[in-house]
Amino acid sequence: MSRLQEKYRKTVIPAMQKSFGIENVMAVPKIEKVVVNTGVGRLVKEEKTVERIAKDITMIVGQKPIFKKAKKSISGFKLRQGVNVGISVTLRGKRMYDFLDRLIAIALPRSKDFRGIETKNFDKMGNLNFGIKESSIFPEINYENMKDIFGLEVTVVTTTKNREKGVELLRQMGFPIKK
Repeated sequence: MSRLQEKYRKTVIPAMQKSFGIENVMAVPKIEKVVVNTGVGRLVKEEKTVERIAKDITMIVGQKPIFKKAKKSISGFKLRQGVNVGISVTLRGKRMYDFLDRLIAIALPRSKDFRGIETKNFDKMGNLNFGIKESSIFPEINYENMKDIFGLEVTVVTTTKNREKGVELLRQMGFPIKK
């Protein structure tokens, strides 16, 4: 069991039950999945670069990503239907908790000018969306051998249907959320 999952079971569940008056343990909100995306539409012609980015994402999250294809051709962007324009990974279970643990403890504190996650990044359903400008903040990426700097978009999906519960859940889990 990962460190973050153990923290959820031992400290977060009782704290959430106490603060929101939830009697049933199964009704306590939890993290359902984490989705990590990056766009590679501007690099359509450079196939080797896209493969390097996919390899870096595999090292960061520990799971092979899938390629998202363009649904329509758009001549203004020189884009053809069926061309790879994005890379996406959906994490659940142990890999999700391992990724979140590294994100909270190592990667976010290493990012430049990071002051915490804004509460405006939460939607009305309690899910968190935020972007990371440089993938080099992850320790799995060797900065000397890195040729391409790319950004990531991280979505943390919770089972709560309420924004306040989602903010409190992730704050209890250790996310650096601004007050």
